Amino acid sequence: MNPELLALLRTDLVAGAYTNDAVASRLGPEAEAALGREHIVPAARVVDARRRQGSRDALDVLLDLFLLSRPIDDADVDLAFPALGSAEAVRLGLLRVDDRSGERSWTAALDVHPYAFTDERGDGHWWILSDLGERAVGGALPEDHVLGVGGASLTLAGITIPTPVDSVLDLGTGCGIQAMHASRAATRVVATDVSERAVEIARANAVLNGITNIEVRLGSLFEPVSGETFDRIVTNPPFVITPRVEGVPLYDYRDGGLVGDALVEAVVRGTAEHLAPGGTAQMLGNWEYTTRSDGLSRVDGWLAGLRLDAWVVEREHLDPAFYAETWIRDGGTREGSDDFARLSTAWLDDFEHRGVTGVGFGFVTLHRPSDADREPVVRLERATGSLETAGLGEHIGRCVAAVDWAAGLDDAALGRESLAVAPDVTIEHHFEPGNDEPTAILLRQGGGFRRAISAGTGLAALVGASDGTLDVGSILGAIAHLLEVDESALVAETIPDVRRLIADGILLMA
Repeated sequence: MNPELLALLRTDLVAGAYTNDAVASRLGPEAEAALGREHIVPAARVVDARRRQGSRDALDVLLDLFLLSRPIDDADVDLAFPALGSAEAVRLGLLRVDDRSGERSWTAALDVHPYAFTDERGDGHWWILSDLGERAVGGALPEDHVLGVGGASLTLAGITIPTPVDSVLDLGTGCGIQAMHASRAATRVVATDVSERAVEIARANAVLNGITNIEVRLGSLFEPVSGETFDRIVTNPPFVITPRVEGVPLYDYRDGGLVGDALVEAVVRGTAEHLAPGGTAQMLGNWEYTTRSDGLSRVDGWLAGLRLDAWVVEREHLDPAFYAETWIRDGGTREGSDDFARLSTAWLDDFEHRGVTGVGFGFVTLHRPSDADREPVVRLERATGSLETAGLGEHIGRCVAAVDWAAGLDDAALGRESLAVAPDVTIEHHFEPGNDEPTAILLRQGGGFRRAISAGTGLAALVGASDGTLDVGSILGAIAHLLEVDESALVAETIPDVRRLIADGILLMA
């Protein structure tokens, strides 16, 4: 897309005050909330009332075009795009004109959404170009559809470690949103995608938002960065498990072209070749449960021999029917139609043929230890409850660093270290009526994964005494004396739990 035309579009979007805050103020909380649920009538009533009152402005036009997917007239185009102009808007691929009825009308050819965020560097605002969604298209999406910012995008952005690095790879960039976030913490960002259209739109989004440290390359998976390593890799790969049979559409943004979860496996394995020492990779993915293997066990098998620390968190487990329904609807095919039944049959036939009993979804964090000789630490867990992922990356970064540090210490060396309990941790004692001895002790984490961990008396006492002034061994020695237990046995029992609490961010390096 032409950079000069994108600069003119930016001028018009600024002049039209097309921001999240302005949209929220214009619509009001009820209409804005309804719009978030794909219910456009309340927002349309607000915009239409302003037209009747004679107070229509550029923001109303932008709302009609991009958030309500409604046509506008010549006067509206002049109102909303005075710098870009109608002819250049068509040339840019932003608008299309229809004059077949004798009365000319204009509709959006691209989606433009305001996007606000807050990270470690402060508040920010962008405009995100993407292809038109299902409502605007009026049916199933084209296979080269470039998705805008969705729930998965926000999840990955939220869990990404935010510390500054030199280089970042965004694998399968789509509209470029992860690369844009990465640009705020990195000296340089390389973004790749197999879709020519995605590459074009990702480049346009960088230009539209004045981001200059992103390089976008065309190619499949790691081919465009062969022989290169990066300090950080982020990827929301096309992980959807889609049957490879005729008549089932394969969407560039979600279908990787391989059978089952082989694409996710390929990304995990390829990451090992492209992470610099000390580097991290974070990704979303699906993995299959089959009659022969557990989903997390499959992921564990992919990690064998990679020499990477790994933290795999499964957030959902879907049965085959629900999984098929989810992704058929995602492509714009409505339940109850002949196409829906045909596609559902294809999905369930594929799962049955391959012995798939369910699909797990979650996120994976990989880390290449600076010490290549130590054994990697692999954590596999299911966290299917409520979890706030916005801002979770900072916590994950601390945990990854702590695991790397602790893994380099044997038990004796760890016992000589001083630790401090995290400030968001509380200790709960639960008692039965009339009993002075607690029946349960819980370590409760206020942030991060908000864990509630059952602890014995010795471990709880260690956590309570960990203020950074005494080493672990000295504290355990004092506890053993007070409890009148064997010190060596208490240390042997407690040190593995200490490692877990360090990995969970409950005990911190003093």
